Amino acid sequence: MTARIGRVERKTKETSIVVEINLDGTGAYDISTGIGFLDHMLEQLSRHSLIDMTVKAVGDLHIDFHHTTEDTGLALGEALTKALGSRAGIVRYGDSMIPMDETLTRVVLDASNRPYLVYEVKLPVAKLGDMDTELFKEWFRAFAQTGGLTLHVENLYGENAHHIIESCFKGLARALRQAVEIDPRKADAVPSTKGVLGGSL
Repeated sequence: MTARIGRVERKTKETSIVVEINLDGTGAYDISTGIGFLDHMLEQLSRHSLIDMTVKAVGDLHIDFHHTTEDTGLALGEALTKALGSRAGIVRYGDSMIPMDETLTRVVLDASNRPYLVYEVKLPVAKLGDMDTELFKEWFRAFAQTGGLTLHVENLYGENAHHIIESCFKGLARALRQAVEIDPRKADAVPSTKGVLGGSL
């Protein structure tokens, strides 16, 4: 099987980002965004999806964390799309339920090449460390958009904001791991009656 690798370089006046992923890896990662909590979440995403991930981002953090957070999601999603190619042979769907102490989160996705985000996550604080918690929705939206994912993230209950967000990223990782696996029964076929993923239903 051809290696499923995606590499993206994204440069704007606000950020400079290089991303490389290998869908058939072991969960090895090398991540540096300048935002400690985001690094930690992306490490969880790599480790629990078994997607090897290199992310190097430099952004205008002297303004705030918005551009770096969103653009990192965009670049990772674009790398995912490149690595998936035609999406032939993939399982396509993935889901997970992730507990973390008092928290339970459900993530369900369709690697349909039709981007859509449903994000039902309420956080009890406005910041985690120096990071505005509202930025996590921006990251998930950006990742779903360029990754071609219909993505539903729902925190069922929880109290600790760190636990809630971490369970979201771990849930994404496990659901993504399922969805991008090659289906041995249909490894040569796009998983759609249309013969192509994307466009209209």
